[in-house]
Amino acid sequence: MRQLGLLIGLLAAGWAVGQGTGEVAGSGAFLFLTMLLLAVGLYGSTSGISVREAREHVGLLSLAVTVGVVAKAALIALALWAVVSDPAYLVLAVTVAQIDPLSVAALRDSSRMSPRAKTILSVWASFDDPVTVLLTAFTVPLVADGEGLGGSANGYASQLAWSAVLVAGAGLAWLAVRRWRGRLADVTGAVLVVGMLVPAASYTLMLGIAVVGLFFRPAFLGRWVGTVTQVAYAVAAFLLGMLLVGGVGVGYGLVLGAAAFAAHAVVASVLTRRLGRADRVLLALGQQNGVTAIVLALSLEPAFPRAPAIVAPAIVTVNLLHYAANYLAGKPNGPAPWRYRGPGRRSSRGSGTATAGSAGPAGRGR
Repeated sequence: MRQLGLLIGLLAAGWAVGQGTGEVAGSGAFLFLTMLLLAVGLYGSTSGISVREAREHVGLLSLAVTVGVVAKAALIALALWAVVSDPAYLVLAVTVAQIDPLSVAALRDSSRMSPRAKTILSVWASFDDPVTVLLTAFTVPLVADGEGLGGSANGYASQLAWSAVLVAGAGLAWLAVRRWRGRLADVTGAVLVVGMLVPAASYTLMLGIAVVGLFFRPAFLGRWVGTVTQVAYAVAAFLLGMLLVGGVGVGYGLVLGAAAFAAHAVVASVLTRRLGRADRVLLALGQQNGVTAIVLALSLEPAFPRAPAIVAPAIVTVNLLHYAANYLAGKPNGPAPWRYRGPGRRSSRGSGTATAGSAGPAGRGR
């Protein structure tokens, strides 16, 4: 409840400040800041992933970030079709089909999920963004005289290529830094990560920075990632409040948000059917939207002027449903959280047996 109150308070503060500053969504500085927050969220999410556990669920995760995203977008579009006046606005279903990595990273430490489920949700949140962006790039030109994020399929291909360059450069830098010894090497690694976040935000290299987080993990930075992601989450919520100044499409936003939450519950329940009951329930209730949806809404504004006004209340709706549903799931008759009984031992009523090698905390596996 404290996190929900903080979200609402930050939204209200952003709205109040926005009343005095006017529209900010169209400014280059606003877009860069939202992209930087997205890059921070992606790095924070993937740098906390247990690579060892991710390997154990590579099949599930591959389906989640490909088929799962498409299926969620289709289900959301069907619900939106019943109320939206302009069929072209069905493309908004894509903007909320992903899970916001910044929100996941910010709430991961307080989550009642098992380490295994946290890993699955973190990977899902981190790597469904590129698929969502790809869908946007291809679908917008089909329904409007505008372009999606990245401009076109060629623009997206260019982003993929430069993301590969970013990953290759980070790999070489990490090999060099690991040869050094002492605090200087650790601090240097942290500075390099910060340096990589800027071009990632400037040129939309989101896939690249997400992959970098899987291996470029300076210990010095690791101690601050949790705090940084919490701050970034707060800033994103504040900026979202500023978007509400231009007007709010409450009705459409409520439908879009509710459809996104329900679609994720359906898709997650199908994809995670082999996991324990507690993890299945918590993963089904794991849909969150935030800065990723903001960035996509901003990219759609030239072709769809009402996009921010609809997506903003949809984001609020999704997060309200997320907090309410997880609160109810945490009651005595809800799924039991994982409880630790010492190193390497954990249990949960209604959950399956822990997989081998999954006892270590998320983010420590290699």
